[in-house]
Amino acid sequence: MESQPKFQPDPKLKLMDQIREVLRYHHYAYRTEQTYCQWVLRYIRFFGGKVHPRDLSSHHIERFLSELAVKREVSASTQRQALNALAFLYREVLNIPLDRKIQPVRSKKTPKLPTVLGKEEIKKFFQHIEGTHALMAKLLYGSGLRLMECVRLRIKDLDFDRKRIHVLGKGNKWRSTILAEPIISQLQSHIKHVKALHHCDLEEGFGEVYIPVALGRKYKNAAMETRWQYVFPSKKRSADPRSGSVRRHHVLESGIQKAVKRAAHKAGIDKRTTCHTLRHSFATTMLENGINIRMLQELLGHADVKTTERYTHVMDKDISQLTSPLEGLDL
Repeated sequence: MESQPKFQPDPKLKLMDQIREVLRYHHYAYRTEQTYCQWVLRYIRFFGGKVHPRDLSSHHIERFLSELAVKREVSASTQRQALNALAFLYREVLNIPLDRKIQPVRSKKTPKLPTVLGKEEIKKFFQHIEGTHALMAKLLYGSGLRLMECVRLRIKDLDFDRKRIHVLGKGNKWRSTILAEPIISQLQSHIKHVKALHHCDLEEGFGEVYIPVALGRKYKNAAMETRWQYVFPSKKRSADPRSGSVRRHHVLESGIQKAVKRAAHKAGIDKRTTCHTLRHSFATTMLENGINIRMLQELLGHADVKTTERYTHVMDKDISQLTSPLEGLDL
């Protein structure tokens, strides 16, 4: 069976437009598109801004990445992101195989223990956050969602009968996590308002929401259906930066980020508190409540159980209740 020919961007386009064309052909997220383009621009500017990447080599990529590590002191994940962007540029856009493995000076990967909030801190925190932001924060803490997983939730992802949330996580992988009983009625009330907003959009000739391209081709009317609408829609409609279609997108993540930071400050919490802190707190509390670590791994959507095991280092362990193996022995 012959392999499909590789997609080639329009050679008449400028380089950055070629990159966008290929990224969109492969259905990369808009956020990834922006990030990759920014890294390619930084790479070009690093070598004076006048040399085309096709005239640069593996050696130049290593110089650029090493500069990030040594002088810019970026994190290991940031350096890896830059490498991924440049590898995509040469492999998918320029169709130029790199002559050898890229081996820059590596950024130091310093292990960090996750910051978690105790029960009293959580209580104080929720006394200082309200409205939709409070509901989103309860999902982060009560279900262990990542920030963007919460922001991108669709109505169809909530299963009230089984008390589950179906989550599209990293790497476009689906998983299920728990839907906490205390917020079910709040969520149902919130969704009534979302449905009413969608009904108004439809009456005004709008009502379309972003859905994956392939799905849109298969189900022509899916983008207008209620079940595909975001649980947390933006207040205003806006033009899609790629297609130009006027849609109601999800809320910006900056709103909940600011609300969480503000609530933590008002609650007098001295720890650095972010949206991800609430997810960390969910994981640690679940371990303290006796959940199996493999089950927790599935709830959190971790590819490697080692990532989940970090939480065992910060969970509250009552050492005074432990029994030494020496006890009970007649020595």
